[in-house]
Amino acid sequence: MTRAEFVRQNGQVNDRDQLVALVDRAGRSDPEAWEALYRRAYPGLMAYASRRLDADRARDAVAETMARAVARISRFEWRAGSSFDAWLYGILRHVVIDAHRARSREAGRRNAIEASRAGPLDHVLAGEEARAVRAAFERLGEEDREVLELRVVAGLSAEEVGKVLKKRAGAVRMAQSRALERLRCELERGGSQEQEESGR
Repeated sequence: MTRAEFVRQNGQVNDRDQLVALVDRAGRSDPEAWEALYRRAYPGLMAYASRRLDADRARDAVAETMARAVARISRFEWRAGSSFDAWLYGILRHVVIDAHRARSREAGRRNAIEASRAGPLDHVLAGEEARAVRAAFERLGEEDREVLELRVVAGLSAEEVGKVLKKRAGAVRMAQSRALERLRCELERGGSQEQEESGR
């Protein structure tokens, strides 16, 4: 699909048009285009990586993701339902998996994800509510956390998350719905426990 066809199909949204142009320039090894893409993608990629790795490894993972993107840009194609963001998150997901494997080999059995680390939800919620949501979120399974992070934190569409996780968009929507219901139950359970403890 050509750039013009992609922009036409996805609507003449200025931001999308600019992104497509930047990616085209990046594909021709334009360093300014790569810098602009890096600045645009960094906050979201870092938020995703930070939920799974400590700060230093998260930064390394984002840097490695962009290095792999530069090396593989010729493989990226604009297709219906695809996006450059989903492509980057797909790369980052593999980098994070590689980092976990490497850390497992180094440390034997340590879990690389810092459960107590403050996450992106802190920017939206404050104080006790943020702690309660973060604690409930950490009690979810890895698959639930991942689908919520990609949909809610990264802001990817169900179709884009499907490409990252290799699932159908409908399956992603169902997984998101189940994960949100489990998060609600965890929040209610956490609130009930607090009331019981304060009543003692």
